[in-house]
Amino acid sequence: MGALRDVVTNDNTASDVWADTAYRSQSNEKWLKAQGRVSRVHRRKPRGKPMPDHIRRGNATKSKVRARVEHVFAQQKAKMGMLIRTIGIKRAEAKITLVNLAYNMNRLIFHERRAAMG
Repeated sequence: MGALRDVVTNDNTASDVWADTAYRSQSNEKWLKAQGRVSRVHRRKPRGKPMPDHIRRGNATKSKVRARVEHVFAQQKAKMGMLIRTIGIKRAEAKITLVNLAYNMNRLIFHERRAAMG
């Protein structure tokens, strides 16, 4: 319960909250609604029963959005060697900023080459 409330802060102006099934609980859903947030948290499969079609489709739709975001972090971690081991939050922020900059430059080069090839 506390982990979700630590991550969802008022300085983020987006209303949707995307998360996996570990964050779905009645108390979290009530809290998100009270905060004016829209829950896009995955739903769990009922124990011992097949996943209902409407829940499966809803989870698949949510996964498409989450995968786009998570692939960026996976690439930064795997290909760019992003590992934060610093003393102080400012140094960690600087390292993350540089990795983000390098990632965006790689994406720009990718798109420029793709556009040049037609």
